[in-house]
Amino acid sequence: MTEFSSRVEQMSISGIREVFEAAGEDAINLGLGQPDFPTPVHAREAATEAIDAGEADGYTSNKGTRELREAIAAKHERDNNLAVDPANVIATAGGSEALHIVMEAHVESGDEVVFPDPGFVSYDALTRLAGGTARPVPLREDLTLDPATVEEAITDQTAAFVVNSPANPTGAVQSVEDMRAFARIADEHDVVCVSDEVYEHMIFEGEHRSPAEFAETDNVVLVNACSKTYSMTGWRLGWVTASHERTERMLRVHQYVQACASAPAQYAAEAALSGPQDPVEEMAAAFERRRDLLVDAFAEMGLDCPTPEGAFYAMPRVPEGWVDEVIDRGVVVVPGEAFGDEGEGYARISYATDIETLEEALDIMREATAAVQ
Repeated sequence: MTEFSSRVEQMSISGIREVFEAAGEDAINLGLGQPDFPTPVHAREAATEAIDAGEADGYTSNKGTRELREAIAAKHERDNNLAVDPANVIATAGGSEALHIVMEAHVESGDEVVFPDPGFVSYDALTRLAGGTARPVPLREDLTLDPATVEEAITDQTAAFVVNSPANPTGAVQSVEDMRAFARIADEHDVVCVSDEVYEHMIFEGEHRSPAEFAETDNVVLVNACSKTYSMTGWRLGWVTASHERTERMLRVHQYVQACASAPAQYAAEAALSGPQDPVEEMAAAFERRRDLLVDAFAEMGLDCPTPEGAFYAMPRVPEGWVDEVIDRGVVVVPGEAFGDEGEGYARISYATDIETLEEALDIMREATAAVQ
């Protein structure tokens, strides 16, 4: 029989998914990376109106509707002080496809991609699918990515490095100085900086800044999505924006793997980006309250946990056996090693759930902590 490709054979099912499948049906799920809020009403209504009018029945432009791309460009001007040409935006099937086409367009077989460890699981997998070589680098004690560590890892074979702020799985937020340094590294070493900004509005301390603000070349490629900001994970609507030359190459991949993003989702995204932003602020405030509850509880348990400044994840350092003990008692958490070798000894906790459920889970964690210490 035909053998399977070596690119696929070197990959395995995500450790996150393995935890989900091993948990009981009644378990409290603190492993899921999606907001527990509804998609804003005006976004849903825009999609249903487009469907009812028959406007969402066919393909859109490969890049997405002009109106959506204009809304994305306006969002970048409003939120990031970036001048983005709508012609250089590609609407994608979530941030995941955006990351995929970035890698496929820029990574040759054997090229190296530098990314944070622990870091989002797709960075490693998508590097390998593109035929590249993964070069994970460890984080600082506060779980931020050190530009100096990235720069030390760059070789003649490096095609790209990934920056993710606020970060999954750590909740860490990079400083303005870090972002400026990442832009300099991309410029001076002539490598692509892939800036994953999907959690940009889920931020509690500091501010979100993009390396694209500081770059003097076109070496920053920006990935974003409606998934987290507008609680639209199921709509699968993201985007990538870069220079014309880079966008044109990514479009070559996108047109064959996806053709275009879902038309109803494009109408919803346009409304979400252009309409009232109150739901975003309300979500961020709720996540901050939950973050504070979680971090205080970990301190009481004696677990060291850098205070996450964004996203909706915390990553405490935990004793051996803690993750299994917590899961066995009915709370789903993800072992840190699912996000890279440097994640060993940590656990990722998603606080994208209501306070009452979170408090119940914390009671179980206290029992588990006492059992393994």
